[in-house]
Amino acid sequence: MKRCGWVKENNTLYVAYHDDEWGKPLHDEQALFELLCLETYQAGLSWETILNKRVAFKQAFYDYDYSKVAAMSDEELEAVLQNPAVVRNRGKIYATRTNAQAFLKVREEFGSFDSYLWSWVSFTPLDNSVKDYKQAPAKTELSERISKDLKKRGFKFVGPVCIYSFLQAAGLINDHEVSCDWHFEN
Repeated sequence: MKRCGWVKENNTLYVAYHDDEWGKPLHDEQALFELLCLETYQAGLSWETILNKRVAFKQAFYDYDYSKVAAMSDEELEAVLQNPAVVRNRGKIYATRTNAQAFLKVREEFGSFDSYLWSWVSFTPLDNSVKDYKQAPAKTELSERISKDLKKRGFKFVGPVCIYSFLQAAGLINDHEVSCDWHFEN
């Protein structure tokens, strides 16, 4: 089995994430919201840290039911901040609620977050034909435009690097290395 070079082969979470999720075109609203949240938590941290805390985050945020998250009280968010199983960054925790509220507004305007998001790539994944994952950019003009638009819509912690990573993970951009068995699967 040939995987992308960034996969830590001795880490079952990494292998499963790469093989089962990363780069596969994602259209499920709740899964898109979860992934966006995970990418915002990752800012300044390792992806391994986020994968290790993923289950706790799902429990803390109602399995990423964006309607429930949008309605969370300050007291509920403060309780999340007391949970050592999550990343206890006040800005990121409160941004989860803010982003859920913004997510709902995007859904209202576009019919779905999926429609909004995929319209940026004309509903077809972009293939960068990456030979080595180290050649993949950290951000692009596209991620900068989407980041700017999301910020205008009230989203937090959605800089262009975060958004590029989100686009890769959600399959809008295929950055599986061309030698990876999953490159042409998507």
